[in-house]
Amino acid sequence: MARSETEPPEQAPLRRWEREQAQLKANVIEEDTEEWQKDSTFAGLERVGGVDLSYVKGNDTIACASLVVLSYPDLEVLYEDCQMVTVSAPYVAGYLAFREAPFLVEAAQRLQEREPGLRPQVLLVDGNGVLHHRGFGVACHLGVLTGLPCIGVAKNLLQVDGLAKDEQHKGQIRDLQMGGDVFPLRGTSGRVLGMALRSYNKSTKPIYVSVGHRTCLESAVRLVQSCCRYRIPEPIRQVRRQGQLGDGDPSLSWETWPVS
Repeated sequence: MARSETEPPEQAPLRRWEREQAQLKANVIEEDTEEWQKDSTFAGLERVGGVDLSYVKGNDTIACASLVVLSYPDLEVLYEDCQMVTVSAPYVAGYLAFREAPFLVEAAQRLQEREPGLRPQVLLVDGNGVLHHRGFGVACHLGVLTGLPCIGVAKNLLQVDGLAKDEQHKGQIRDLQMGGDVFPLRGTSGRVLGMALRSYNKSTKPIYVSVGHRTCLESAVRLVQSCCRYRIPEPIRQVRRQGQLGDGDPSLSWETWPVS
């Protein structure tokens, strides 16, 4: 979800967004709520979803809102939806969900109308959850609005609460020896905001997993790891592929925005 300098933040309805974000944040559940989450093999989990918004390269208003549903544990595509949308809200760091979430919620609603039997039991979101400036990233936002368990998965570290890409962080990354190795992302507040996960033996770059809604961090990390054939978990890899196909126009190229 590459950034261009568009409308300055002061033009955004920040006060309204701040109030709404705080109200929604009060509904976040940071613990497991589903029976399948309590099983070591996730018995009972049959469908995992992925969502993303991909922008036409060089155009920060035309995008493809995509949702895929995969079988679990086979990770075969069961459902795909991609709809071209016009994004009008400005990008403001820390408020990405107000720019993108409405289109992803609509995608979930279309799925419910078209194929209710394929409704995912959990959503993996290309972005952050509680690993966020105010503890309420796009994965939390989507989780609260859809009611689905949600997990944030980011390729890059969001530097909040004292977290930094410093030498200590780089050393921790080097200590991740194999797929499944993790280290906690503990902020200066003392709170663990997420986990850095080496998701794939052949990848030396970790991904950053955080709670979105209706999951604990341990379950979120285990599920993300189980969905990885490569560095990026399959639901997000497939939804990004779907989004970059767009409306079938091969002349279009795509990019994503920051995940804050």
